[in-house]
Amino acid sequence: MSGTQLTVTLSGGGTDDARAVVRVLEGTFGAPDELPTDENATVHMATFGDSEAGFAGSAAASGERLSAPVTVTVQGAPEAVRRASDTLTRAFTARDDGVASGDQEQERQLLLVP
Repeated sequence: MSGTQLTVTLSGGGTDDARAVVRVLEGTFGAPDELPTDENATVHMATFGDSEAGFAGSAAASGERLSAPVTVTVQGAPEAVRRASDTLTRAFTARDDGVASGDQEQERQLLLVP
């Protein structure tokens, strides 16, 4: 896994909330493999590749809003996880629910609230 590849798992809220979170991350990581689309899903996922697109973008200026609390788990290289966490905490009201580190990857869970 490269320094910028990131997997994001989202639960809680609806598809529109999942899309809002993914759109905020696009400002840092570029476009994901695909946007969440399944209206019946209770868990959504997105994977961001090796793009550095938009790294300097400001997520806080995105204006994205949530309709319900969303639990977000970000997994990837430590630098990618840090960047994703920083981006999300600037864009939303967030509570850090912990981090787990492996040999080359890190996982962090955040609770984003409206």
